[in-house]
Amino acid sequence: QVQFVESGGGLVQPGGSLRLSCAASGSIFSFHAMGWYRQAPGKQREWVAAITRGDGVSYADAVKGRFTITRDNGKAMVYLQMNSLKPEDTAVYFCNTRQPPPSSWGQGTQVTVSS
Repeated sequence: QVQFVESGGGLVQPGGSLRLSCAASGSIFSFHAMGWYRQAPGKQREWVAAITRGDGVSYADAVKGRFTITRDNGKAMVYLQMNSLKPEDTAVYFCNTRQPPPSSWGQGTQVTVSS
């Protein structure tokens, strides 16, 4: 089973940017779609962005126009560029498959947007 390790989180001021990285323990090419998810304190985990094997992308309305998801199949990496960050983006961010549905979750990476 492929495992995912997220990194790149941190504390950033509103309006700032961060780039999250996700390293897979094996090939991600076989997965139809990869995704980023997030879980804010006291809330359920929610889907944020997805990218297909053919580089088709989709985003949750809350992040559309601000976040960009990319993937590098050769390096088994998935990235999330986050711009114009808002306090409501504060959450633990996770990487996982989108299709097939996600299974086991990694530790995630904490993103805190605060002045």
